[in-house]
Amino acid sequence: MTTIQTTASPLATTAAQADTRAVLLNQVSWGAIFAGAVTALVTQVIVNLVGVGVGLASVGTTAADNPSASAVSMGAGVWFVASGLVASLAGGLIAGRLSGKTLPGAAALHGLVSWAVTTLVVLYLLTSAASGLVGGTLGTVSGALGGAGSLVGGSVQTAAQAAAPSLSKIANPLDGIEDKVRQQTAGQDPQAARDAAVAAIKALFTGDAAQKQQAEARAADALAKAQNIPVDQARQQIQDYEKQYDQAVATAKQKAEAAAVTAKSAATQGAFYAALALILGALAAFFGGRLGAPKPASLPGAYETRRV
Repeated sequence: MTTIQTTASPLATTAAQADTRAVLLNQVSWGAIFAGAVTALVTQVIVNLVGVGVGLASVGTTAADNPSASAVSMGAGVWFVASGLVASLAGGLIAGRLSGKTLPGAAALHGLVSWAVTTLVVLYLLTSAASGLVGGTLGTVSGALGGAGSLVGGSVQTAAQAAAPSLSKIANPLDGIEDKVRQQTAGQDPQAARDAAVAAIKALFTGDAAQKQQAEARAADALAKAQNIPVDQARQQIQDYEKQYDQAVATAKQKAEAAAVTAKSAATQGAFYAALALILGALAAFFGGRLGAPKPASLPGAYETRRV
């Protein structure tokens, strides 16, 4: 019986070794990615807590010693973005180092994926009931750094609050007119006369425009009885009330339009700033992963195999 022994050609062996090395170097290490994500989250919490301390230290006992609201908001926003960059860099560094990939590009991609996981976790915590699990720490951080949220939502909310009074004036601009009507009454039952005059004037402004003349006549009669004045004088007051009403509506509309423009501008700027912060965080994580790539070890024969 004859045994035939064969040996693979050196070229085939070298190609197989190269393929094996490429697979090992480019294989995803999810353990390193999650380790980097956890590191980034904890780092951001720590840096933000430091920011809370710095912010509280800058608050004085009197209003004159305190910085302006715009300065506090701007400082909190800058600190929030800076803490995100530091956390992304640290997470990417850990992910790249623990990945075991000596190729800088592969380690950098681990850092980038770690940043993506961190971003998804933060979004999940902010948009779900899971935020209650970390409500103590994150609540303190988000409360102290609430100004940072004005990059997007805070400015919109401020603008909406500014627009709310204007919208309420548009819905009911009769408050001043009603006060004027109730100030003067006459007759045996002033309360009934006052209520009738107020109701007639409200019907004039809120009723059908096609029946405006009839409504004006009823309002003038009711006002004349309530104030014990001639009907012509009451009609003149009705005309003054109509001018006051039109001016109140026009002013409220202008304020509402200005608030809407402010809200739109704030939302647009906030969206761009948030996108820029995320892009900078991704770059920091990519650079951190590349920086954390382990140095290739000199292991002669580590990838050499013999086939007999």
